Amino acid sequence: MARRYDHLTQLGKKTAQPASPEQAKLETVPNPHPGTCYLVRFVQPEFTSLCPMTGQPDFAHLVIDYVPRAKLVESKSLKLYLGSFRNHGAFHEECTVGIGKRLVSAMAPRWLRIGGYWYPRGGMPIDVFWQSGAPPKDLWLPDPGVPPYRGRG
Repeated sequence: MARRYDHLTQLGKKTAQPASPEQAKLETVPNPHPGTCYLVRFVQPEFTSLCPMTGQPDFAHLVIDYVPRAKLVESKSLKLYLGSFRNHGAFHEECTVGIGKRLVSAMAPRWLRIGGYWYPRGGMPIDVFWQSGAPPKDLWLPDPGVPPYRGRG
């Protein structure tokens, strides 16, 4: 069983935070149910990046849903990848869509969607959504569970 995971370089090991998203390594593991249509959800409620113009921090609540094929993303590598944005300057759209596309490239899932619920800057929240295509017809797709921004009202 352990041989299936011999290729992992981060899980179970002391691993430094990557300096940038480009340096981060997304690792995958075999899907134990490759013929089954099921949803995997990752939620990152404290995602941070930097505004590329001001260098000020931007904060988001990310919800990543995917239907795997042969591979699953290994969660520690995903956490390190998402953490690598902490000192990365990019607009909300670049971060959100770029994360979705990088995950699709790493895993080749049947379907993936990402919702980036960004906290207000300049008084306006910006929500960014991307998906790789239409979800499978037989998929139970729960609501992302993130309420719209209401401010003080």
